[in-house]
Amino acid sequence: MEFRTPVTIPDPPFRIEPLEPVLFVGSCFADNIGQRFREERFPVTVNPFGTMYNPVSVLHTIEKLPQIPRVVFITLGTNHVYRLKETGEIVDNCQKRPQRLFSEEELSLSETVNSLKAMVSVLRSHTPDVQVVFTVSPIRYAKYGFHGSQLSKATLLLAVDQLLRDSSLSANQSSLTYFPAYEIVLDELRDYRFYKEDMLHPSAQAVEYIWQQLVAHYFSPRAKQFLQEWKPIKEALAHRPFHPESPEYQRFLADAKRREEELLERWK
Repeated sequence: MEFRTPVTIPDPPFRIEPLEPVLFVGSCFADNIGQRFREERFPVTVNPFGTMYNPVSVLHTIEKLPQIPRVVFITLGTNHVYRLKETGEIVDNCQKRPQRLFSEEELSLSETVNSLKAMVSVLRSHTPDVQVVFTVSPIRYAKYGFHGSQLSKATLLLAVDQLLRDSSLSANQSSLTYFPAYEIVLDELRDYRFYKEDMLHPSAQAVEYIWQQLVAHYFSPRAKQFLQEWKPIKEALAHRPFHPESPEYQRFLADAKRREEELLERWK
């Protein structure tokens, strides 16, 4: 008897290689997954101008970047934006200024799609062979009301789907993929034990499960081999002894750091 409904994850047309640079831009879910890549010693860039939740703010970040790696993850959190009344500009951060200075709006489906298209255009102008992975954050927004939160996510999901089906992008369509982090949490895990105490954010266990699915489908065999070799060294470096100042532990730590340096040099 099956007690869950596993989400089907299509294999992408590319694979992430060992120690490959990766860019993450988007909501705090991008921060979570990007941090996991960093822990595995991948040279990642994560939200260099702060966490961005809506498509326009994500676009603003991408437009500021001087370099784009081959692999980019874009995590969309909401279609809600804040517009500065004085200028009409959509801002990325209200910078603790009074709420009365801003109006909150919702991007339409077409506006969201146009922002995604602009992202792809900018990314390809920097790196023609870029592989863009879109995700929708599973984090729910209680401040919208749960129905409002679902409507916001629906707009994002529809926009990404429309983008992936757009015939005008067909020349490089295989470079755009969707990773179903949202569906994994809401449809496969589907239990409050996979949420933090606020019942809104995925727990560490849920993020770990998503990481495992990402590795299984998006990592090359060589990248998976690197993770296997890195795991015991990572565990050694994370070990916390009762007497960290002891000569025995210092020798243990020095040996682990030496093994790390050798591993990273060998997999460059």
